[in-house]
Amino acid sequence: MERKWWHSSVVYQIYPRSFKDSNGDGIGDIQGIIEKLDYLKELGIDVIWLSPVYKSPNDDNGYDISDYYNIMDEFGTMDDMERLLKEAKEKDIKILMDLVVNHTSDEHKWFIEAKKSKDNEYRDYYVWRKPVNGKAPNELISTFSGSAWELDEASGEYYLHLFSKKQPDLNWDNEKVRKEVWDLMNFWIEKGIGGFRMDVIDLVGKVPDEMIKENGPKLHEYLQEMNRNSFGKHDLLTVGETWGATPEVAKLYSNPTRNELSMVFQFEHISLDKIPGKNKWDLKPLDLRDLKRVFSKWQTELEGEGWNSLFWNNHDLPRIVSRWGNDKEYRVESAKMLATLLHGLKGTPYIYQGEEIGMTNIRFETIEEYNDIEIRNMYKDRLARGFKHEELMESIYAKGRDNARTPIQWDNTENAGFTTGKPWLKVNENYKEINVDKALKDKNSIFYHYKKLIEIRKNSETIIYGDYKLLDYDDKNIYAYTREFNGDNILVVCNFYKEPVVFKFEEEYKNVPEILISNYKDSSVEISSLKLRPYEAIMYRI
Repeated sequence: MERKWWHSSVVYQIYPRSFKDSNGDGIGDIQGIIEKLDYLKELGIDVIWLSPVYKSPNDDNGYDISDYYNIMDEFGTMDDMERLLKEAKEKDIKILMDLVVNHTSDEHKWFIEAKKSKDNEYRDYYVWRKPVNGKAPNELISTFSGSAWELDEASGEYYLHLFSKKQPDLNWDNEKVRKEVWDLMNFWIEKGIGGFRMDVIDLVGKVPDEMIKENGPKLHEYLQEMNRNSFGKHDLLTVGETWGATPEVAKLYSNPTRNELSMVFQFEHISLDKIPGKNKWDLKPLDLRDLKRVFSKWQTELEGEGWNSLFWNNHDLPRIVSRWGNDKEYRVESAKMLATLLHGLKGTPYIYQGEEIGMTNIRFETIEEYNDIEIRNMYKDRLARGFKHEELMESIYAKGRDNARTPIQWDNTENAGFTTGKPWLKVNENYKEINVDKALKDKNSIFYHYKKLIEIRKNSETIIYGDYKLLDYDDKNIYAYTREFNGDNILVVCNFYKEPVVFKFEEEYKNVPEILISNYKDSSVEISSLKLRPYEAIMYRI
C-alpha cells in the first residue's frame, strides 16, 4: 500500500459549541479554538476534525445546515475561519471539515424554494412522495424516533427525513444536487482545508421506496464521482461515517484502487453493549471477548486493502472512561488503559475533546436539563410506550449524546474556564477535580499518557504498518496483542477490569522486554508470568 501522510497522523475532534467560548455568550466559538491551538500542538495531534461550523438553526446542533458557504453567527465569521486555517497551518495542523450532505436544514434556501410548488426548480432537490391510502408512503423510521416522512400540508405530499423533520433528505439521484455538493466541497478545498469527515455518508444512496437506507446500489458510484470532481485531485484525508459497514463494505470505500475515501468510521465495536436486535438504549454488559473479536477482525481483514480509523469517543457517543472504564476509583488508570489498547492498533486514531484528560459522563437530574434532540425524542416516545422514567434516565446516563457535549473543563474557576457567561449546557460538576490545567501540571496525568502514545506512533513504523496478532481470545479479562514489522516486535497487554489477573506470554523472546509505556510507574518486565494490577496496561518492545 502506498504510504500516506494520514497513516501516521492523529486526529482530534472539536465540538465547537463546547470547546472554548471567547466572548462570554456561553457558546464555544472559532476564536476559542484559535486560543487553544498551542494546547493541541503540545498534545501532539496534527489534524483537527471540526464538527459543523456552517450557518444553521441548530435543531441538531449544526448538523442541520442552512448555508454551506457561511459561518454560524455564534461561532464567528468567515474571517475567523480563515484565521483558524492560517494559524493551524503555521503549527502544522490540518483542519477536516464536517461534510453534512445527506440532508440540509429545512431553512436552507433550496428547501424553502422546494416547498413553494411541485414544479419549482428545487423541488427535485429533495425526496417527495404522494400519500398511500391517506398515510405516509411506507414504514421507514427516523433515527430520531417516529416516521421518516413528514406531510407538507400545502402540497399534500410527504418529504423524507431520516433524522429530524427539520432535516429533509437531499435527492442524490438528481445530478444537479450532486454538482451543488461538488461545488461546496471545492469552495472549502480552495480555502485550504485538509479534508472531510463525511456525516452518515452511507445514506446518500438510499432507495426509500424499497426501504433501503444504508449502502444503496448507487452509493459507490456517487462516491467515485465525488472523488473525481473534488478531493481526488488533492492529497486530502477523507473519512466516511458508515454505521452499517462490514469489513467487505469498508474495502469498497477505502481500497486505494477504487478512488473513493481514505477510510471509514465503522461502529461494530460501539454496539457491543446493547441487546442484539434492539436499539442503543437497550443495554447489556460488554463481553471483552466480543470486543477482541471485532477489533481483530477489522485489524486483519482490511490488511493491504483499506485503512482503519480507531476511536472510542465522538460527539454521538458516551465518554469511554464511564462506559467501559471505571470513572470512580480507577479513572486515571482505566482511561490510560483504554488509550493504550486503542493507540497500539493499526489505523488512524481519533481523540475526542476531553478524552485526553479523562472527562466523564454527566448525570442531569431532569430531562429538561438535556439539550439533545435524540435524547428528548427517545424519552417522549418510550414514556408514551410505557417505559418507566427511572429506566429511561439510566439509559440516558449510559448512552446519551450529551455525555460527550458538556463543556471542556479547562480549569477549576467558575464554569471550568469554558465561559464567563452561562454555558449553553451545564458543566460537569467534577470540573474542580478533572480539568486541563491540573492535567498539565501533573506529569503522570492522562494528558501526558496520550502525548507519549502519540510520540510512540510517530516514531514507530511497527505501530503504523506492523502486522497485528491477537493473543488468547478466550481470556475474559485481558486484551493482549502483538504488532510486528521487519523483525521489530511490540506487545500490548491490558487488564480490562479492576480484578488483578496473571498474563502468561508463551512465545519465545531473546532480550529483556523494554517498556515503551505503562500506566503504573513500576510495571514488571516478567512477561512469561505477569501479574497485572487493576486496569494495568503495558506496551513492550520484545
